[in-house]
Amino acid sequence: MLFSELTESFQAMGDTRKRLELTEILRKLFQNAGDDLPQLAYLLQGKVLPDYYGVEMGIADKLIIKALSHVSGKSEEEIQEDYTKTGDLGQVAYNVTERKTQKALFSTSMTLDYVYQSLLKISKISGSGSIRVKTDIYTDLILNGTPADAMYITRIVSGKLRLGVSDATILDALALAFTDSEKKEIATTAYNFHPDIGYIADLLRKGKIEDLEKIGPEPMIPMKVMLAERLPDIGDILAKMEGTASLEYKYDGMRAQIHKKEKEVRIFSRSSEETTGQFPDIVKNVLSTFKADSLILDGEAVPFNPETGDLYPFQAVSQRRGRKYHLDEISDDIPIVVFLFDILYKNGEPLQNLPYLKRREILKETFQEDNSFKLSSSLVTSNKDEAEKFIEESISSGCEGIVAKNITDKSIYRAGSRGWLWIKYKRDYEANLGDSLDLVVIGAFSGHGRRKGTYGALLMASYNNETGIYQSVCKLGTGFTDDVLFNLPKMFSEYTVKEKPANVQSGLIPDIWIIPNFVMEIVGSEITLSPIHSTAFGLIKEKAGLAIRFPRFTGKWRNDKRPDDATTVNEIINMYKNQKKNIGNLLE
Repeated sequence: MLFSELTESFQAMGDTRKRLELTEILRKLFQNAGDDLPQLAYLLQGKVLPDYYGVEMGIADKLIIKALSHVSGKSEEEIQEDYTKTGDLGQVAYNVTERKTQKALFSTSMTLDYVYQSLLKISKISGSGSIRVKTDIYTDLILNGTPADAMYITRIVSGKLRLGVSDATILDALALAFTDSEKKEIATTAYNFHPDIGYIADLLRKGKIEDLEKIGPEPMIPMKVMLAERLPDIGDILAKMEGTASLEYKYDGMRAQIHKKEKEVRIFSRSSEETTGQFPDIVKNVLSTFKADSLILDGEAVPFNPETGDLYPFQAVSQRRGRKYHLDEISDDIPIVVFLFDILYKNGEPLQNLPYLKRREILKETFQEDNSFKLSSSLVTSNKDEAEKFIEESISSGCEGIVAKNITDKSIYRAGSRGWLWIKYKRDYEANLGDSLDLVVIGAFSGHGRRKGTYGALLMASYNNETGIYQSVCKLGTGFTDDVLFNLPKMFSEYTVKEKPANVQSGLIPDIWIIPNFVMEIVGSEITLSPIHSTAFGLIKEKAGLAIRFPRFTGKWRNDKRPDDATTVNEIINMYKNQKKNIGNLLE
């Protein structure tokens, strides 16, 4: 397959805002890809390998600007000016290569495989002279291809492909291309246990459905974490759990999926990003605490005071994210305890299909508790008064609330699933919703008066995990400090676009659109019907969606979450239905 065939499809995807049309474009592309399908699937994600490989292109904007200057004969200052005007280095590359003054040293057939292998080489090169080699490879690619090729190659290497294509949409199109809707669920489940889109695509193309069905937990390959639904009343939670549940403290930390295989340890975040390097203390403690040859553990990494045992809030552990240096000092100043609540694999045995209490029993037998690892505090009960007391104890211990877990025979671990097997209850005394929401920034409104020169409010969205679309749910303008407000334009600058992204839906039009990337914790008074917001539009009432009334930023940026980990449309629907008080007469 020629790379130009892919860029033509990219352009067609950019021209549509309809998910069905997007899926159909992908279906045709996949059916024509042949052996190039795995590479094609990766490039659609803007990657060359899955996240857990830990490889990045590593070409900074300033190096791309330098290369485009060389290709065009324009100064770097002129290229920078063009970039400032367009906000898109890909568009600058298109404009530059349309009237390029340089030619490639060697003419090369721009097949998809050639481009992919070149990008893979860029991502793997390191050490002395690597920047020059990366830049040379990039320059060769944009000189050999069409202007459209140059545009999309530039967007890929800069990490801003901007297609608005979710993993769910890619899996839908793969199922349509090579199997049927029934098998699509098999592929989705397999991807949740083994999030390598190229690998899953190749198995689908070859018709290896049995191999897909066999995929489960495997040490050193992160699985999508299981997530909880939410309800505002503990009585309703117990009823949903068939009368009895295991209640556990909901810790305010960072999700840690810990893998051990002999002497190797890897740690992954809730979004399958490797975080091993940020937790040298956990790695050391895993090797000394757990004697099993192979393990996959699920837990929450929480900072604590070793003298008092008090738990610190999430922000303290988030200081480690992205750091490469001084981690030993941070580890000494703010040590981590991992509260473990599940085990998915032990000594060659996948455990995800065992009932929850059986997994918990195996977990308890696997280690001795100390200051490094503890079992999450739990209570199995069918009594509402006992449950209420346990919730109070969790909050007084510095936790956010509780997670109730199903203990029947159907209480398996559903990777990547958010369902009623787990239900969270998080009491927020400052918000009538009874819980916070993690929403995605999709747009911004210009500020006036004291906020002139920055943004006055942000357009926020929930995530529709069935369609892969971010749907507007509120306009957020309170809860910001002056420093945060001042920094918003700079923070969002690389993600601002003129046109609404294909994976965004909103009846309210902001001054600028923002590619979904930033997740913020929001509280509010209640959920109401809205004629302009698109979350659950038409599902509760005709010509009305749902909106958060009086939203306020808590100050917590959810850097541990990807946009598709945000609060879902279905969660907001359930919260609306479970409100003590619904205000449905606000449509004017």
